Amino acid sequence: MTTFLPVDEQMDLLEKGAAEIIRVPELRERLEKSRQTGVPLRVKAGFDPTAPDLHLGHTVLMRKLKHFQDLGHQVIFLVGDYTSLIGDPTGRSATRKPLTREQIDENAKTYTDQVFRILDREKTEVRFNSEWLGKLSFEDIIRLAAKFTVSQMLERAEFHARFENEQPISLHEFMYPLAQGYDSVALRSDVELGGTDQKFNLLAGRELQRDFGQPPQIVLMTPIIEGLDGVQKMSKSLNNAIGIHEPPQEMYGKLMSISDELMWRYWIYLTDLRQSEIDQMQTDVASGALHPMEAKKRLARTIVAGFHSEEVARAADENWARQFQQKSDDVEGLEEIRLDADELGMDAEKRIRVARLLTATGLAASSSEADRKVKEGAVRIDGEIVKQTHVVVSAPAKVTLRVGRRAKVAVIG
Repeated sequence: MTTFLPVDEQMDLLEKGAAEIIRVPELRERLEKSRQTGVPLRVKAGFDPTAPDLHLGHTVLMRKLKHFQDLGHQVIFLVGDYTSLIGDPTGRSATRKPLTREQIDENAKTYTDQVFRILDREKTEVRFNSEWLGKLSFEDIIRLAAKFTVSQMLERAEFHARFENEQPISLHEFMYPLAQGYDSVALRSDVELGGTDQKFNLLAGRELQRDFGQPPQIVLMTPIIEGLDGVQKMSKSLNNAIGIHEPPQEMYGKLMSISDELMWRYWIYLTDLRQSEIDQMQTDVASGALHPMEAKKRLARTIVAGFHSEEVARAADENWARQFQQKSDDVEGLEEIRLDADELGMDAEKRIRVARLLTATGLAASSSEADRKVKEGAVRIDGEIVKQTHVVVSAPAKVTLRVGRRAKVAVIG
């Protein structure tokens, strides 16, 4: 018989980073029942193997799955090998091109290999939905399809937009939420996890479970995480992603390049810290007890250690500090360039164009070169990668500028 933590302690971890839970009282009720009976909840998350490599954005759901696992519940990593034949219409303005069986099998193997960098292999139930969807007869499919109407399907945002714009909607796309919903019936899931963009599919599972005489699953949704730019969702095609297979030094460096604001979202969605612990860290940063740079370094070490090892994470931390974090004695040895704030074009909000700083100190030959270096992430001011075109400076000030391996100190008066 499994012994579970009190419900409030479990919820402290489970609610962290949850965009929406349908419904919280039901989840608390089932958690309490599992404590009383010693029977773990069955928690599923489905992943269609549509791409061979995973990035940190894919791991948000896996991380939440791990939280349930750490609390003693039975997690199910569901590989959607059959739903991949349809292609999830979520977020799509056109019908997906179906994958071949060979592509699906190859991608599925890569997924199952990579997921155990997060989940415990011995405690994870890995299933493929071809197990039950492949056994449905045509009569079964007709009866399943009869449980939803076309008007219900057209309420889905993607389908509605395509219908209004007179864009094609293939009939087989309507089968996707039915298939995903039937997965919940076949697995008798208590909880299903998914992104906020999956809400329609997740709710279909609740409806089908009711129709099949099962208690409807709780739905827990997580947001879509932003990439390194802090604006668009993490995507390899947008070149703003961190792959979970990347070398530790590269992973560490990319994490150190994110903004302070995005850092807190990564703490929430990409680590196992409880919300109360993250709140305390933010309080420490706000009070000055903890420097935001140190909080970010902790984040980078934590994530790198999770995918590699503690030893490798410490080495990445030390290498990054040697290469990029300017020490005080090193600053004293750098060439100092004295600059006038007015001549640099400081505006009323005390902002100076980064390109003006770089050209004035000789770290860039022209404004266009300086702008290019900023876009490449090659410019650091006081140890922080600069992504914006302007920097706020309270003159008089002494600012350390670094472009690649070259560095100077701008003394602005």
